[in-house]
Amino acid sequence: MPEPGVETRTRSSVITARAAATFDPVGRSVATARTFVRDTLQGWGYSDVVDDAVVLTSELVTNAVIHAGTAADVLCLRTDEGVRVEVSDHYPEREIPLQGTGRTLAHPDRENGRGLLLCAALATRWGVEYTPTHKQVWFQLDMPQRTVGTRSAGPVLPVGLLPVADERVRVAVAQIDRNGAITSWNDDAEHLFGYAADQVLGKPLGDFAAWPHTPGIATGIAEALRLSRWEGSYGIRGTDGRVVPVYASHLRVRDTHGEPSTVCLLVRDYERAVLQTPVRTPATDGAGHADNRNADPFEVFIGSPAPDDLDGLLQRTVERARDMLDGDSAFLLLATDDETELEVRATTGLPSARQRFARVPVEAGTGRYGSARMPAVHEDLTAVPGAVPLLGGTGMRSVVTVPLKVEGRLTGSLGVAAEAAGRYSNEEALRLQFAADRIALAVESARLGELERLRRGSLSFLVEASDLLAGTLDRDQTLALMAQMTVPTLATWCAVYTIADQASEPYLSYVLHEDEERIDGLKALLSRIEPPEPVPTPGARVWTAPGTAAHQAALRTSMRELGLGATDLSSGIGTTLATASAVGGETVVLPLVARNRVIGMLTLGKPSDDHFRQEILELAEDLSRRAALALDNARLYSERTAISQSLQRSLLPPGLPQVPGVEVEVIYRAAGEGNEVGGDFYDLFPIRDGAYGFAIGDVCGTGPEAAAVTGLARHALRLLAREGFGGPAVLERLNAAILDEGARSRFLTLLYGELWPQEDGSALLKVVCAGHPLPLRLRQDGSVEPAAEPQPLLGVMEDLELYEQTVTLDPGDVLLCVTDGVTERREGTRMLGDDGLIDVLTTCTGLTAGAVAARILRAVERFAAEPASDDMAILAMRVPEPQKN
Repeated sequence: MPEPGVETRTRSSVITARAAATFDPVGRSVATARTFVRDTLQGWGYSDVVDDAVVLTSELVTNAVIHAGTAADVLCLRTDEGVRVEVSDHYPEREIPLQGTGRTLAHPDRENGRGLLLCAALATRWGVEYTPTHKQVWFQLDMPQRTVGTRSAGPVLPVGLLPVADERVRVAVAQIDRNGAITSWNDDAEHLFGYAADQVLGKPLGDFAAWPHTPGIATGIAEALRLSRWEGSYGIRGTDGRVVPVYASHLRVRDTHGEPSTVCLLVRDYERAVLQTPVRTPATDGAGHADNRNADPFEVFIGSPAPDDLDGLLQRTVERARDMLDGDSAFLLLATDDETELEVRATTGLPSARQRFARVPVEAGTGRYGSARMPAVHEDLTAVPGAVPLLGGTGMRSVVTVPLKVEGRLTGSLGVAAEAAGRYSNEEALRLQFAADRIALAVESARLGELERLRRGSLSFLVEASDLLAGTLDRDQTLALMAQMTVPTLATWCAVYTIADQASEPYLSYVLHEDEERIDGLKALLSRIEPPEPVPTPGARVWTAPGTAAHQAALRTSMRELGLGATDLSSGIGTTLATASAVGGETVVLPLVARNRVIGMLTLGKPSDDHFRQEILELAEDLSRRAALALDNARLYSERTAISQSLQRSLLPPGLPQVPGVEVEVIYRAAGEGNEVGGDFYDLFPIRDGAYGFAIGDVCGTGPEAAAVTGLARHALRLLAREGFGGPAVLERLNAAILDEGARSRFLTLLYGELWPQEDGSALLKVVCAGHPLPLRLRQDGSVEPAAEPQPLLGVMEDLELYEQTVTLDPGDVLLCVTDGVTERREGTRMLGDDGLIDVLTTCTGLTAGAVAARILRAVERFAAEPASDDMAILAMRVPEPQKN
């Protein structure tokens, strides 16, 4: 029986496409599943629901592969209503908390069960289905209803309310092929942006477009060009480097040969009415004239923008307000959630780039005219300097401002200003207040919708950021990821300062700008100024030093170019001015705090006079916390690895001596990430004139514990052998030393021998094999035989009686010594074994010692596909044949 509150079936709908994939029960499958769903939905043109689908899929696949521990089957279905995603695991008896019962959904901060809570919050419909073999959780996301291709008619408006355009409206037309490259460029495009056709043809449109990257708000340019229709705002970089704001309408077409392309119509942003498609339903009489008798005054005033186009709504509002009161400029600010500040969101007739997202206090002074909560009229701003900070230095003299309120709560402020004094009175304030009352609810609704989309996009952004940061322990790669995740999504440029310890100064470790040509100049500028103070207080704080330094450098460079002095600068004016423009906007610093210590600062910046949105700063603060922990983890891992490798390298022989008349080759491979030495070891050292000791051994286990016994054994062998003890005595005393270690002791297999090169070209060996794989002797005729007999291993019994055996290597003979990591190499149930090693060695007749060791290693590696799980050491010694004259 299905639990109440959860659907187990969807409404009947037609499936128009499907895509399926299965993901193994491993951690990396979660990221792979997110990529699969994102690529599938974007390929279907469902960009509006991609972020929600990715977040839900991530949580549900995590439940399957991490918590349930089974493979996850993901099925995407495209229907006429939207998209349905099904995630199945093979653990049906796993209990799921459901709504509508005595149990509750998981808390958002808990990892397990959070997917169902997100389904309830984000999905249009969702449900759970059970079968004897699997459990399936599905969710449905409906596409927003859009009226595509609908013809419409607006009301008859007075001339003063008509959209403003230049005397000659220029419409740029560009055609883009399936690869995103420009294939057509008309004369109006050349006039608007300065590029001749031969300068742009064949190049990607993305090279010239300044595309908005706010998470969750906009589709990428590549996706927009693939949609059947798209309409909205972005920018085109002109030949002078400045961005020209444009309003664009894209239409996907195909030619007579079936080749798709996209036709892009572009106008200046303030002429957007030329291309903007109204979405209101037409209301005409039989004669085709609009019927205005029941028209909403708000719609007459502002038109009918799309409900999710907040920027379009605000821009149209300020333009209509300016025209309605015959002003020279207008502005609209939105209140923050706590109603303490107002954020500039739209302006006309003002330097909008300088003002956008700037924040001013709600209560700017005492009395009625100092508060944004009440209407205010200023007949002459020169009489009350600073009364409206937003208009400082703009030349505006008179201004009227009114509040936007919803249910008594301040949501924003609308103002109109004029260059002449005394232009406005209470009558204009009443007219503007009436218009503000009509638009307040629509603005607040659109603002809340934007915040919700931003929240969802931010959640998806943080999920992917956490996944990327958790995927590396390399410090340099972590720094690069931090910068690449913030630019251009959150900021135009980014700099990361790191602090090695509490006594160290902040060090500029990484700099990134969205324009690669600006990186060197930006890095040089930041290197010349004092780094920000490492304050542990959470949150972003404004840092004015880069902007001030860049402005001063640009001023001095300009004076030098004019011959007015300041000849101490070596950089060109172009580079200096470009850097000043790049850092001329708001710059903020966020502390990187990990384990109660400031380990660095994340610095984010905007270009000239731009400001950060509060939501972006909150997202950046969340990212900085994750990045700080990842950076500190990378630092700790690097330090631990460096210490471990330094200690481990000290356990290896410093070098192999040259043995006259004998070729010697050693190959060593330690198991485990970050280990250079483990349980296996080798050594070759001079004992006295004409005598050399050699050893190859295997301590039980691998890693640092085994390496400790390795160091004891190797150094003890050298000391005892040089004191004149023979092979059996050396090993008996080493056995006693290992047993003296008590609980830390480990048993040890060891092959130890002494080597004397002979005058006749042969070599005499005396060997003791204590529990170790037997050494193999390869003769010139290709025969292979053991060169010693097995004896007890070390570290187990107190009283050992060992003996040594004598072996003579004739010219051309090879003695091969290996550890059990070679003979016990496995592939499933197969093992290389002693016989397999002998078979390989028989093929090595006539090879040098180095070639023999290399062939053995190659055979071991090719025996199995998986990496070796045990340490390996190979020691090959060969007596070369005398050279023939």
